[in-house]
Amino acid sequence: MLNADWKQHVTKAAPARNKIALTRTAIGALRSIQKQPGSVESYFGQKNVAYAA
Repeated sequence: MLNADWKQHVTKAAPARNKIALTRTAIGALRSIQKQPGSVESYFGQKNVAYAA
């Protein structure tokens, strides 16, 4: 679920022209997802996903 959300965020951004730009886009997408606790919490509502502590 996280991977799908992450890929959606990254592909909406302008194409990266180099490795640094790609890294910034990827980190920015993860930080954006991190700021949405409801979205992150919904990942664990799926029957095939469990929290491993």
